[in-house]
Amino acid sequence: MVEFAPLFVPLERRLQTFAVLQWIFSILVLPLLCLVVFIGLLFTRFWFFSILYAIWLYLDQNKPWQGGRHSEILRHWVIWKYMKDYFPVSLVKTAELDPSRNYLAGFHPHGVLSIGVFTNLCSGSTGFFSVFPGIQPHVTTINIFFWIPFFRDYIMQGGIVPADKESVAHILSRKGSGNLVVITVGGIKEALKTRPGANKLVLRNRKGFVRLALTHGADLVPIFSFGDNDLFVHPKKSLGFWWKWLIDQLYKKIGVALPLFYGRGVFQYSFGFMPYRRPITTVVGKPIEVQKTSHPSQEEVDRLHQRYMNELENLFEAHKLKYNVPKDQHLEFY
Repeated sequence: MVEFAPLFVPLERRLQTFAVLQWIFSILVLPLLCLVVFIGLLFTRFWFFSILYAIWLYLDQNKPWQGGRHSEILRHWVIWKYMKDYFPVSLVKTAELDPSRNYLAGFHPHGVLSIGVFTNLCSGSTGFFSVFPGIQPHVTTINIFFWIPFFRDYIMQGGIVPADKESVAHILSRKGSGNLVVITVGGIKEALKTRPGANKLVLRNRKGFVRLALTHGADLVPIFSFGDNDLFVHPKKSLGFWWKWLIDQLYKKIGVALPLFYGRGVFQYSFGFMPYRRPITTVVGKPIEVQKTSHPSQEEVDRLHQRYMNELENLFEAHKLKYNVPKDQHLEFY
């Protein structure tokens, strides 16, 4: 039976719902829409717009891998404040980040749509820029997004950059200090494991970010976002062989795969692609000091990686009871 939302809802809540709805649209629909518009214009009398943009794309193709271009205006749009209040999302600081240093942060968990990392670190809605003055966050995402016409320019405005070695190395080595590169370490594989109440992290064999931190002398910062896994529900029944095969093929071919999920709707609470109104609390841990090692050995990488996992686990254990995580529940590393 469908449970409908009340007919009369305060305007504030309507604006919160709209803010999240436009963001869901931007993630799930806008990339494909931009591609369709770009190709479609070629077959109309406005074809020259696509040609001009193609020239711009050619000239600007390396920009995402050179730190991108962020817009303070977009990052502080009032719409992000309404999005933050929808859940709500809050940011917890446990230690200072020295603006004279560069940092590489691991963000956990990925969640279905990475709502915690966007709200806290791409927008200024939770007060990141006042809580950590002098720190400039750069959130990473999959490379394919930076080849989609128009969409690439939009996401770069939020300080989003490609999640590869070249991009991260450029920021950590050539852009001075006070930079915080944020990687959702578990990536797509972790998103596919997302379940409400579960804390399964794909991290045990993810060591590339640790090697980058050693190579560039960037301090490691563990970040855990409580509640990020609780925003959507997944089908209880098995999806079958062919669906799993399709997901695997998408991931292997283009590095993209989306878990099957559902939440609530705009005017009802029973089904849809809107996340549930459940609180998200993102806790920024104490930085782990890293000495620059131009050519780190595998033993050095393994040692620092183990320390990072320990610090992340300690961060989770120290805060879990405050955010309704059962005492007997612990992080599971894969």
